[in-house]
Amino acid sequence: MKKRFLFGIVFLLLALAGCSTSDDSKTTEETPKEEKKKVSIMLDWYPNAVHSYLYVAQEKGYFDEENVEVVIQFPANPTDPMNLTAAGKVTLGFYYQPDVILAQANEQVPVKAIASIVREPLNYTVMLEDSPIQSPKELEDKIVGYPGIPLNESLIKTMVTHDGGDYDKVKMIDVGFDLEASVVSERVDAVTGTFINHEVPVMESKGYKARYFNPVEYGVPNYSEIVLVTSDDTWKKDQEAIQSFWRAAEKGYHFMKENPEEALEILLSNQDQANFPLDQAIETESLNVLLPKMDSDNAEFGDLDPTSWEEVRDWLKEMELITTTPDVDEMIIDMKS
Repeated sequence: MKKRFLFGIVFLLLALAGCSTSDDSKTTEETPKEEKKKVSIMLDWYPNAVHSYLYVAQEKGYFDEENVEVVIQFPANPTDPMNLTAAGKVTLGFYYQPDVILAQANEQVPVKAIASIVREPLNYTVMLEDSPIQSPKELEDKIVGYPGIPLNESLIKTMVTHDGGDYDKVKMIDVGFDLEASVVSERVDAVTGTFINHEVPVMESKGYKARYFNPVEYGVPNYSEIVLVTSDDTWKKDQEAIQSFWRAAEKGYHFMKENPEEALEILLSNQDQANFPLDQAIETESLNVLLPKMDSDNAEFGDLDPTSWEEVRDWLKEMELITTTPDVDEMIIDMKS
């Protein structure tokens, strides 16, 4: 009788335990997973060294940690990152600080910068190493090739004038984007619109040594070559998703900074091989140029400098490229506030 009584208690306890487990399991099954936040981002160009940290964040699971699904898109046209972001077709786009100001001032395009990606200009004036041109004022009576963009004319005008030269004596010719070939063939004496993290390494990989002038050293205000933009409506609607994206992107950046070789390997495994195959040596040199320009002792990766936006806006007004002067808060958003 005693054994039967004990057996009954044990059976009852096991049954209760089974019910508890079943209920817990049911509760777990009924708890829905949080849906991933979705972010689409359009690059400024094909995937290259400056985008490595994005692919690191994907590969290392940093976006997953933030519960965000990121779709990286390539532009069909140079203005797509701005226009499609403004239209809400993509969440984010990479663009250029002066062009963001131009778009805001002249066309009231509803986009704002939310992060600085490259904190300094990459667009330098480039000539062959053995060129007799030693400073911008010596561009007088020389031919400068450029891609037909008025901003580049203003860069040369400011640099030559600041250096004591006469800009009216400089012959500017539109060579489209055939910049490297134009200077290598000596069709022109120098080119502007060339990025020192791309065209210069490409030239040198072909055996052509180059020299260049940094516009900031000759009167042009410092600006961020590449910034991350979003539209006003998208920010209001998707602020949480964008901030989640950025936290993961920052992790990717810090990994890239500490492990540049591995970061480039990840980039190369994600390159657009069919349309834009990458050269590892060129991308390695490109990243060497980029890293010191992506953060500084006084600013973290992504930080926006309101003073820079004021100075560049005022310079563009002086160059008569804009007719209005938008306030800084019309051009940038502080993601961290």
